Amino acid sequence: MHTIASDGRCTPEALVQEAYAKGIRTMSVTDHDTMAGVPQAAQAAARLGMTFVPGIEITSVHGGKDVHVLAYFLPDLTPELRALLAEQRQSRLARAAEIARRLEAVGAPIDVAALMEAGASLGGKSLARPQIAQALIAAGHVATVAEAFERFLSEDGPAYVPHTGASPTHVVTLIAQAGGVSSLAHPGYTKKDEVIPVMVEAGLVAIEAYHSSHDDAAVVHYLEVARAFGLAVSGGSDYHGAGTRRSEFFGVTNLPPEHFQVLCEGAGRARVPSVERIG
Repeated sequence: MHTIASDGRCTPEALVQEAYAKGIRTMSVTDHDTMAGVPQAAQAAARLGMTFVPGIEITSVHGGKDVHVLAYFLPDLTPELRALLAEQRQSRLARAAEIARRLEAVGAPIDVAALMEAGASLGGKSLARPQIAQALIAAGHVATVAEAFERFLSEDGPAYVPHTGASPTHVVTLIAQAGGVSSLAHPGYTKKDEVIPVMVEAGLVAIEAYHSSHDDAAVVHYLEVARAFGLAVSGGSDYHGAGTRRSEFFGVTNLPPEHFQVLCEGAGRARVPSVERIG
């Protein structure tokens, strides 16, 4: 799940309250390249008696395409991982500036100064394409975030700029060194299965078989991949807020408790009591 610390629409507290209202009792916040929303979410979850898993979704790059790596149960950020995340967030600012330049070139200028100021003031948070989509709406070029992506910001759009970043294996290594549990995010959406063997060699712990973008066939496929490589299984809704893509799966796409137990064991944790709905 994602908050306003990256490309989500909810504050950490509001996200936790929404999850609780959906019947979810175990959850994780995994914002892109930042853990800025984790403390507030953890506090809100504790007040409601929920089980909360600190997390993050780190952007890596393989073959010119994004490969997202989830990290769960991080006790703290090592200096190396902290440095990588700071570099990733700075890269996002540079990427946003280039997207703005390309938007202007196709006749859809946005307020670059305001965008950069907002990004610089995030203080450990991550600037992402949804914020650029909001800038396009504010400028009157599109009516919705979906239209912004369809016309300009998707991978085949005229203003798309690919991420730059560390390799998936490097990210997995840093997560392991920090004491976290790594999982390959939404592999059916990323479609980079060829990178799985080398990530496993680097210490990959799990694969996200259950995801809102996966149909039944994809879930079965990645459960088989997990078995073949001896990986644990993670999952969740990848919720970004009401009205966002696949938001209807919030509280529907969940991780079976037995898989969560394996993740807990992989993190060296004792059994978590009363695990019910896991989002």
